[in-house]
Amino acid sequence: MRLTTKGRYGVRAVLNLATQNGSRPISISQISKEEQLSPEFLEQIFFKLKKAGVIRSVRGPKGGFVLNWKPSEVTIKAILDAVGESIQPTPCTNGTGSPCPREEECVLAPVWNEFHELIAKHLDGISLQDIIENAKQAETLGLRA
Repeated sequence: MRLTTKGRYGVRAVLNLATQNGSRPISISQISKEEQLSPEFLEQIFFKLKKAGVIRSVRGPKGGFVLNWKPSEVTIKAILDAVGESIQPTPCTNGTGSPCPREEECVLAPVWNEFHELIAKHLDGISLQDIIENAKQAETLGLRA
């Protein structure tokens, strides 16, 4: 399993919003500069994040985007789901309703399904707040420059 650019950029951009503490809306161009991401691609990602309710837009001259939830309520899995990122390790675990032709005799299906459940549970247990706190702690301990 490998995350696509869409998933990685989505997490980075939403984490950027979370570090702003909701103090003011942040523009796509500012996030793009700070995170070194394509603004056009970021617009597509933000459209999906907004549609899923993870972020909301604020109109006006000082407008931009803010988190719609507290950082402690936004998980990595929620962001990945919102941008349409698949965390399925195999086609047979994708839940699309297209069963594998070998489903009946496949002894590996339970392994792949358990693997998928572990990944989903792990990513659903990591909030933006957790990441922010871990980064602050690492900085305090001198583990980051």
